[in-house]
Amino acid sequence: MPLLVGKYVNKIDKKGRVSVPKPFRASFENQTFSGLYAYPHFKVPAIEACGEAFMARLSDSLEDLDLFSDEHDDLAAIILENAFPLPFDPEGRVVLPQDLRDHAGITGEVAFVGRGAGLQLWQPKAYEAHRLNAFERAKARGATLKLRPAHPSSEEC
Repeated sequence: MPLLVGKYVNKIDKKGRVSVPKPFRASFENQTFSGLYAYPHFKVPAIEACGEAFMARLSDSLEDLDLFSDEHDDLAAIILENAFPLPFDPEGRVVLPQDLRDHAGITGEVAFVGRGAGLQLWQPKAYEAHRLNAFERAKARGATLKLRPAHPSSEEC
């Protein structure tokens, strides 16, 4: 799956339809389901969205938790029970359910933010505040990232 990076802001209409940015939409083209899956982020007022393969990985990962444990039940409720399959229409739009829009405070515009294997949808001003806060937290603690070894077939910068 292509890497989802960058930020795009699109208008949402009164019916809840929003055009998924073409670079993001293109990354979902080679899957069985022509669309994306979306569910509320449980830590911030945003929507998590991903493709079919990543949604299956999330579901499979839940199987690693003890069945009937609080952790399993909580995460299954948060992710799977609140997920919506959002099919693309012929114009590349999806309809964001009112529940998800309410959770993220989305009304007139949506910020699509690439997060590697998935993306997040935000109310643009809320995203900007979150982004600035994350930048300051990372700077204050001197955050670093240990890179994984490169795959033999990958190209380096």
